[in-house]
Amino acid sequence: MDGALPLQVVFLLLLGAQLGAGAKYEPTWESLDARPIPDWFDDVKFGIFIHWGVFSVPSFGSEWFWWYWQGAKLKPYVDFMTKNYPPGFRYENFGPQFTAEFYDPQQWANTLKASGAKYVVLTSKHHEGYTLWGSKFSWNWNSVDVGSKRDLVGELAEAIRNTTDLHFGLYHSLFEWFNPLFLFDKSNSFKTRTFPNSKSLPELYELVMQYKPEILWSDGDGDAPDTYWNSTGFLAWLYNESPVRDNVVTNDRWGYGSICKHGGYYTCSDRYNPGHLLPHKWENCMTIDKRSWGYRRNALISEMLTIEDLVQELVETVSCGGNLLLNIGPTHDGRIPVVFEERLRQMGKWLEVNGAAIYSTKPWRAQNDSLTSGVWYTCKPKEQAVFAVFLKWPANRNIVLGEPKASELTEVYLLGYDGQLEWIALGDKGMVVILPRLGPATPSWGWTLKISNVN
Repeated sequence: MDGALPLQVVFLLLLGAQLGAGAKYEPTWESLDARPIPDWFDDVKFGIFIHWGVFSVPSFGSEWFWWYWQGAKLKPYVDFMTKNYPPGFRYENFGPQFTAEFYDPQQWANTLKASGAKYVVLTSKHHEGYTLWGSKFSWNWNSVDVGSKRDLVGELAEAIRNTTDLHFGLYHSLFEWFNPLFLFDKSNSFKTRTFPNSKSLPELYELVMQYKPEILWSDGDGDAPDTYWNSTGFLAWLYNESPVRDNVVTNDRWGYGSICKHGGYYTCSDRYNPGHLLPHKWENCMTIDKRSWGYRRNALISEMLTIEDLVQELVETVSCGGNLLLNIGPTHDGRIPVVFEERLRQMGKWLEVNGAAIYSTKPWRAQNDSLTSGVWYTCKPKEQAVFAVFLKWPANRNIVLGEPKASELTEVYLLGYDGQLEWIALGDKGMVVILPRLGPATPSWGWTLKISNVN
């Protein structure tokens, strides 16, 4: 291993350096962090994460199957392989079984749109190193060479872009568990940069130039700092000269110590939901399956979040200024499991009625109510409208709101119900809204009051 780089890699790296010569954003966190997040991302509020890869073949336990089996050597994974596969079976042998014969990207796009989501993030490469496109830098460990023999990324990108109101994004893991180049650098305390120069960075340039994602969702720093990954150099190129420089959105996972501190919007941790307003744009990435991001054949229905759980997660997240990125895990043959499809369509049904309280909203001065639990607020200042989403229908039809201070001009509507609602002012203590006698007018997973002209 002499550290020499392929000519195409050298070209890409030199191109990035040359294009950055007249940069608006310098390759420093101080400069990069000052870049405003494009407005579209704050408006859309809700997206779908898709974890799909070779780990979908064993579909046991977790998308971290390879690591748990041969890295950590956890007993359930070792026993699963011993019981079900012959001696000497290697993780690489799962590759040809990642067949995707039922993968219909337009059907996926239609289902994703039906969820009410406005953006999609597909795992182009997870920590196993297998790429869902024919990467020149992942020879014989990609979906074109091994498995489906298809450009899975490209097909979904085209389908998403043929579908109205959906933005296309890509997840990419910086490190790979068992890549010998990464392990070599790690053994040298990351003083050598063989792996990022010859594998990770070229893949990122390739993804951007070939598929032009509007979101680049980085992950998996391998405990290496951003200087090892040259993250600031890449992001400077991305923001200044790439074909998506004006509208691309990035997250905060660009090296050890950067999460919740540097980059575009913050993710802070998986399933992050602080429950209060943050001063920086953030995203709650979380799963329908409580235990895994990838598909599990051994999952139980009791381990799936209900639609009530998901609506609550969405409302709390948006009220506190975040976006919700809800994950599904397709099967190795390219199907979205029916339990995930059901949840997605339920979300879409709820958003058909209540979407005005979610899309293009801003956090209000109060995120939740001071008197009644389970009430969360958003607002649209230009419309002088406050939205109060409540998750439990009161038995007496009277809902007490401690935050809105009514005036003579106040009007209250229930989304999905025709006509104004009656209300009673409580002065500085808020107001009481009298709900319709006919009961819930929308699916019983949460309801929205639109209140105008309140303080």
